[in-house]
Amino acid sequence: ELKGHTSSVESVAVSPDGKQVVSGSHDQSVCIWDALTGDLVKGLKGHTSSVQSVALSPDGKQVVSGSNDQSMHISDAFTGDLIMELKEKSLGGGSDKPLILKTIE
Repeated sequence: ELKGHTSSVESVAVSPDGKQVVSGSHDQSVCIWDALTGDLVKGLKGHTSSVQSVALSPDGKQVVSGSNDQSMHISDAFTGDLIMELKEKSLGGGSDKPLILKTIE
């Protein structure tokens, strides 16, 4: 039994080496799991609405999550630190809306 999310899981991705699984949930969190043991490795917070999509970079070092809060987070897969937030400049969505890129230091 996996314990980490407090609501339904919306998206799942597997690392390129198959050693980690990343999940995004309606509870606004992203979890990184050990694929062999099922243990929770890291819980990522920061979104203010449900996480609808997750992915890992080809080298498995970064996690990307997309949320209904109209943002994408790029996080370090090992430390969980937020590297960058991409957020729509104005509410309402749509492909014609510019994105704000903000590097987290």
